[in-house]
Amino acid sequence: MESRALQFGNSATARDRRRDAQQPILDPRFHLAAIVSSSDDPIISKDLNGTITSWNEAAVRLFGYEPEEMVGQSILRLIPPELHNEEADILSKVRAGERIDHYETTRVKKSGEKFPVSVTISPVRDETGRVIGASKIAHDISDRKKLEEIRSRLAAIVNSADDAIISKDLKGVVKTWNAGACQMFGYTAEEMIGQPVLRLIPKDLQYEEDEILQKLRAGERIDHYETTRQKKSGETFEVSVTISPICDETGRVIGASKIARDISDRKRIERLLVQSEKLAATGRMASAIAHEINNPLESLMNLIYLARQNSPAEGKAYKLLMTAEGELERVSHIARQTLGYYRDTNSPVDLHLHDLVENVLTVYNSKLISSGISVDRRFNDLQKIAVSKGEMIQVISNIIANSIDAMRDGGVLHISTRKVISSAGDGIQIVIRDSGTGISAENLARIFEPFFTTKGELGTGIGLWVAKQLVERRGGQISVASSTEKGSSGTSVTIFLPFVIPPRALS
Repeated sequence: MESRALQFGNSATARDRRRDAQQPILDPRFHLAAIVSSSDDPIISKDLNGTITSWNEAAVRLFGYEPEEMVGQSILRLIPPELHNEEADILSKVRAGERIDHYETTRVKKSGEKFPVSVTISPVRDETGRVIGASKIAHDISDRKKLEEIRSRLAAIVNSADDAIISKDLKGVVKTWNAGACQMFGYTAEEMIGQPVLRLIPKDLQYEEDEILQKLRAGERIDHYETTRQKKSGETFEVSVTISPICDETGRVIGASKIARDISDRKRIERLLVQSEKLAATGRMASAIAHEINNPLESLMNLIYLARQNSPAEGKAYKLLMTAEGELERVSHIARQTLGYYRDTNSPVDLHLHDLVENVLTVYNSKLISSGISVDRRFNDLQKIAVSKGEMIQVISNIIANSIDAMRDGGVLHISTRKVISSAGDGIQIVIRDSGTGISAENLARIFEPFFTTKGELGTGIGLWVAKQLVERRGGQISVASSTEKGSSGTSVTIFLPFVIPPRALS
């Protein structure tokens, strides 16, 4: 049995040998040719004179030449004239048996179009090992170069921006840190990259980061978020941040980019303007009350004087009237002091009104942007005018603030200044016009009344009243026109200030 099994095994092995001998033996060169022909990358061979000896299908697709157009031709046909010197260097290295890996250069198609390529060049040897030519594998890197150029441009923009531009992952760890961030926060890139962004957030506000990361994971963008951040020195300051999710190729959120702008100066000016308006409004209200009280006080004092004249000097009534007259005189003195305190003691200065307009627009710039409002400026006030700077800033600020509130869905704010000649004399006219919701006719007649407002709890009703008082005290005029008609709604405020202040305005 063992003998039979051994004989059977030997016969099976013999059959396998006969079957293998009957199969054709494939030439390895045929395999190599098939690989070259089917390659997605152009594969070209040339001799040591730079003459092309083979040209595959991928080379046809990339360069546009058929094999019969290129085989036997110089490789220089594919090289821009200004780069022909490269070929001599390449052939010199190939003759020395060197291989050139991923050499990036420029080549030219049949159409004349130049494009960037990465080429790998290897020496080809004969049976004796002698170098007889070279093979080239070329890869079109146009898309990669475009992407690199875009990335390089974006990196340059980011690094040269005045604003802090920072990126972080979804754990809040800083990944990139531009020069603007160095300037704003005081940390170098080496100090911040790899560190938690919480280092920049005051302890009492660190809960914000959890809320921000939660929104980012949901793919939300956060625009013009105003908050407080902390410098390396420990100083806190106010910033406006815009935070956008960063997604990978599949659309999955992998991090966030932050653009932070220091708004400390703007917020300080805004608070000063608000405080100034409150103080001015309080003073004007006190002045109005004092003025109204003063008139009946004078009548009362006259009546008491007459009553005292008709009373016996030794009588009790006379003494009581004397006491009343003294008290009324004291009240009158307080009223006169209030009026005197209110009067503006700031000396007028010569300036261009459009400079004041620009100052106010700078303060409201972020609010204009976040509200989607563009500004159309048309300034033609070449002549300076003498005004109280603080008062005029208050007037212009109040009107622009009203215009912004009226354009909640965005719009255009038109502001123009020009010299005009009118019956009131030569002067400067300012027109501030918005494309907002407008003011109804019944409300338009009351807008200069104190405490009248169409903003509900958001308005005080004293802004335009104060503006009118200031303009008219300067000898100027202010008027308002408005429309609520759909498609043409909006409000226009016109202010005229004469160069020469009328005498009545100075009294």
